[in-house]
Amino acid sequence: MSTSRPPDTPQGRPMARVLVMLLGMLTAAAAAVVWLNHTPDSAPSPAPRADAATVARGAYLARVGNCAACHTARGSQAYAGGRGLPTPFGTVYAGNLTPDDETGLGRWSADDFWRALHHGRSRDGRLLTPAFPYTAFTQVSRDDSDALYVYLRSLAPVAQPTTASGLRFPFNTQAALAVWRALYFRPAASAAAAEPGRSAEWQRGAYLVRGLGHCAACHAPRNALGATRQADRLAGGALPLQPWFAPDLAPLAGVPLDRQQRDVVDLLRTGMSAHGTAGGPMAEVVVGSTQHWTDPDLQAAAVYLTSLPTRQPPASAPGPADTDNAAQTARAKALYTHQCAGCHGAHGEGAPGVYPPLAGNPSVTLADAGNAMQVIRHGGFAPQTRAHPRPFGMPPAGLSHQDLADVTTFIRQSWGNQAGAVTVQEAMRAP
Repeated sequence: MSTSRPPDTPQGRPMARVLVMLLGMLTAAAAAVVWLNHTPDSAPSPAPRADAATVARGAYLARVGNCAACHTARGSQAYAGGRGLPTPFGTVYAGNLTPDDETGLGRWSADDFWRALHHGRSRDGRLLTPAFPYTAFTQVSRDDSDALYVYLRSLAPVAQPTTASGLRFPFNTQAALAVWRALYFRPAASAAAAEPGRSAEWQRGAYLVRGLGHCAACHAPRNALGATRQADRLAGGALPLQPWFAPDLAPLAGVPLDRQQRDVVDLLRTGMSAHGTAGGPMAEVVVGSTQHWTDPDLQAAAVYLTSLPTRQPPASAPGPADTDNAAQTARAKALYTHQCAGCHGAHGEGAPGVYPPLAGNPSVTLADAGNAMQVIRHGGFAPQTRAHPRPFGMPPAGLSHQDLADVTTFIRQSWGNQAGAVTVQEAMRAP
């Protein structure tokens, strides 16, 4: 006779209940993911007018969004796609935005294009990877979406198939994208950044910065799954797979807002301000996008950015004991005098409109010293803009790790700058 306990005994029932509860929870979670990814059907909209004014407006909006930067491969036709965009989860290749029937947007309607921007879905219903920043573009108005569509339709078609995604499993699956979206994405209920008590200029700035400008893509920190955190705060963050840190865009406490607004406008228009120069990826944004913005849009963006919660000046942070050594400090000062002072001045004052100052330069005093070390080690090159068609560049310094740490510490702690010292180990880790 068998002595095994039948599953219907009281002892077996708790495990069965647990399994049923787990199954119910999984079913509910799956249903929630499906529901949160549901794109409501909407009646087809009339085809937008394709007149010259709409094309011109769409061309400007494409500049605002810097669309060509991602959707143009080196040596290829503009907007024809194919550029690889490295991410921590694998490489994503930008699509072809020209109106080619087979490989581009030739068969897309204005509704299809709107669905991609607003809902992050392709024409065939596939979920798009958030490397295409629909998390910001969902803020774009339908009128602006239609103008962009009309402009892209006006381009010469280019037959260039999109390279297959290089995302690793499971990030290359629609199921993983659905879960990510359920956690981190909600389509905007309204494209307008309406906030009671705010001026029309502020509203326009918020719309540009949060939407087509997609500033949070670089200037907001990201979690382990690549989702931006506190995207409206723009507190800065390390750029994935790049040796650059996007700084906090909040205004500095104690500094007049009108002065900070001028700095923002100057930097975005010319690549230079009274307190620094755009470098690295931001220099590319200035060249391809912000130098082409209208003056009212630049001012609106500056008004919005200076309305963010203020940040405090960086607190002075003592370095390791060896940086307090008088001989080492003297050697760092000698390095600066020999290799840097000729352009940046004996007191870090720079030369207005030519060489950026180091005293009071926010890039120098960032908590993360990586940007400063990157420029010292590899050189600094201001963007070439209409306002500065022949900017001066800075050659690589060719320093040892010890010298790099010492001179970086010297400029971060001189002339009123108050930032942490840089160790040799940090200099060695810098690319």
